[in-house]
Amino acid sequence: MAAPLPPPTVDGDDAPALPADAIEVGRVLGAWGVKGAIKVKPFAADPQALFSSKRWFIQPPETPRPPGGRPAPPWPGLLRVVTAREQGDGVVATAQEIADRDAAAALKGARVFVARSSFPTPDADEFYWVDLIGLEVSNTKGEAFGPVVGLIETGPHCVLRAQPPTPDAPEVLIPFVAAYVVQVDLPGRRIVVDWEADY
Repeated sequence: MAAPLPPPTVDGDDAPALPADAIEVGRVLGAWGVKGAIKVKPFAADPQALFSSKRWFIQPPETPRPPGGRPAPPWPGLLRVVTAREQGDGVVATAQEIADRDAAAALKGARVFVARSSFPTPDADEFYWVDLIGLEVSNTKGEAFGPVVGLIETGPHCVLRAQPPTPDAPEVLIPFVAAYVVQVDLPGRRIVVDWEADY
């Protein structure tokens, strides 16, 4: 029987490359249980992007470890997910590269990426936030509100944050609901809304 291959690390030529369409979908909160599971905080209220792929690409947190601290163990560049399930407000997962609780704890703070191409296909009237960022927003009169720079989750619905082209202009906040959103044209990179500039 052949010995198992060692897990890939982010240091070295054999590290798996981050896909060109990789999207950051969550952060590792730390170890879960005693058998090497991790708990991930998803960035979306519906964590389907995490469930849609068995390949999670892992990157270290932006904030480096403090000087003088113990050196971090090699990071797996890729987690091949064995199981994943919702647990409270997070997702608990096991992966081939995580052998025990210590290995899981060492991933605390890691950024989790998934290829956008692996996301489930949304319904006709549903959109992923990542696909809306950057789309140009204008109203039915042709007045430009600028690109979508983010969204706000309010509970009942989301709110588009559009940044007008005028310097120092405040963001325009538009409820992302059918009553105000006339068209979302992903190929055309634009959103048309029934909204006035002075609302």
